[in-house]
Amino acid sequence: MIKRYLTSTLLKRLQQSPAVALLGSRQVGKTTLARGLNPGKPCHYLDLERPLDLAKLADPELYLSGFGDHLVILDEIQRIPNLFPVLRSLIDERRRAGEKAGHFLLLGSASPELLRQSSETLAGRLSYLELSPFQLLELHGSDGPNQTHWERGGYPESYLAPDEESSIQWREDFITSHMERHLPQLGVTATPVTLRRFCTMLAHQQGATINLSKLAGSLGIDGKTARRYLDLLEGLYLVRSVPPWTRNAGKRLVKSPKVYWRDSGILHTLAGLSNLEQLLGHPLCGASWEGYCIEQILSNLPKGVTVSHYRTHAGAEVDLVLEKADHEILAEEIKRTLSPKLTPALMESMNTLKADRGVILIPRGESYPLSKTVTAASLQTFLETLS
Repeated sequence: MIKRYLTSTLLKRLQQSPAVALLGSRQVGKTTLARGLNPGKPCHYLDLERPLDLAKLADPELYLSGFGDHLVILDEIQRIPNLFPVLRSLIDERRRAGEKAGHFLLLGSASPELLRQSSETLAGRLSYLELSPFQLLELHGSDGPNQTHWERGGYPESYLAPDEESSIQWREDFITSHMERHLPQLGVTATPVTLRRFCTMLAHQQGATINLSKLAGSLGIDGKTARRYLDLLEGLYLVRSVPPWTRNAGKRLVKSPKVYWRDSGILHTLAGLSNLEQLLGHPLCGASWEGYCIEQILSNLPKGVTVSHYRTHAGAEVDLVLEKADHEILAEEIKRTLSPKLTPALMESMNTLKADRGVILIPRGESYPLSKTVTAASLQTFLETLS
């Protein structure tokens, strides 16, 4: 069993907060992680998508009050948003009795924005954590690209599948379930065919600044509808937007976010790429590798780091700009090559950004300097410095 890095953090939060929300995409391993915890007290698990467990909550206050000495795990909490006021009442009651922390663990596949009622009702009582698919550092690979992880993505059922065919089938089923079930549950009225086309078009624009009006016109929908679809995909932890760096730099900057499918395996399935050889020979290869690296980095970033991308209309760009709380700026370029070149465009961009350091990420190998301020480093080495 692959140990998740988030386990120790989750246990610590449960010792500090009365309720913890463990959020992340469906099938990412939230239930497995939660049910394998050892929080030092009995646990009681309820799956809110299971009719039998749902029926137990006909009178939720009466039922849940019988588990005052337990950590109650409520799975797919977004299914019953009207449960949050009851949880607040129970938490306050237990606080008055001297029990300060570790009452409820809420598992959900919707972001805090989609769970807005929870943030309002449980303000000051709820701590949020996000569980991502398997991360590269969790797989304990050698210094070099984990080709299977990049190709299949990090969802446990896809990554650990016994063969390529099983992995692809799982990803197809995962995509279909979102098109036919999960997005309609959030009020999307478009047909599964339209939603699949929308997602496929996003896949082929991986890492690009998206023109939603043009995308919407290709699908015969309006721009507001396309924006809503994109927001929902972000809210379900499937897509990530990296905002632009927008300070006044005296240059004409691109001010649109770059959009990425967060899991490389889902991206490859949407693009119709069924094996590594097809991926390596496809025009999407570079953008896929860029999105894969960015997702690994952002999943390991410490708190207080601001993320953006930099691009001018003249074509100069930096894939990732990281600004720490102390205002130190790191400019990152991602290249799928073992012999990166230090270009004048990168140096000019670093000067505009006032970047303290630059890193060119490469697939594998030892770190080495390209200049006084720019270093070439493998993805894994860079991730280890973050962690």
